[in-house]
Amino acid sequence: MTQAPFKSPCGQQGVALVEFTLVLPVLLLLLLAFGEFGRMLYQYNVLLQASRDADRFVAGQAWNATLGTVSLTSTLQAQTKNVAVYGVPSATGTAVVSGLTTDHVQVVAEGVDHVRVTITFTFCPVIGAGSCSGSIPGFFGSAMSLGIPLVATTVMRAL
Repeated sequence: MTQAPFKSPCGQQGVALVEFTLVLPVLLLLLLAFGEFGRMLYQYNVLLQASRDADRFVAGQAWNATLGTVSLTSTLQAQTKNVAVYGVPSATGTAVVSGLTTDHVQVVAEGVDHVRVTITFTFCPVIGAGSCSGSIPGFFGSAMSLGIPLVATTVMRAL
């Protein structure tokens, strides 16, 4: 019985480079997806905190002791929207999230003694056209939008 001759590793040269070249795009896409998911969670957390701050602000000033109910004036609503967007009652500074405006904020009375602040914002991922109007082609016809709606709502009792 004779043994098969030992094959030199010359036939295997470059295989690791080819495998790495095939796997690299998938790894980069996965890394980008993790980064975008983390950025989305961060923006949602910032929006939720802004909603809490604005609701705390309006809850401290909306109670009308004479009427025994919540009284939301247009000035108080505008100040509350500014607190949600800029962090202060005046419209100065930069928004807590890039692209957030007072149009994204809703301030309403909830029942007799509660106030609700809702921030509705569309998360725009880095991939695509750079704006939320971008879309990726769908597998079965219609395109899928890249924007993901984020809604942060807080309800507090007026003091």
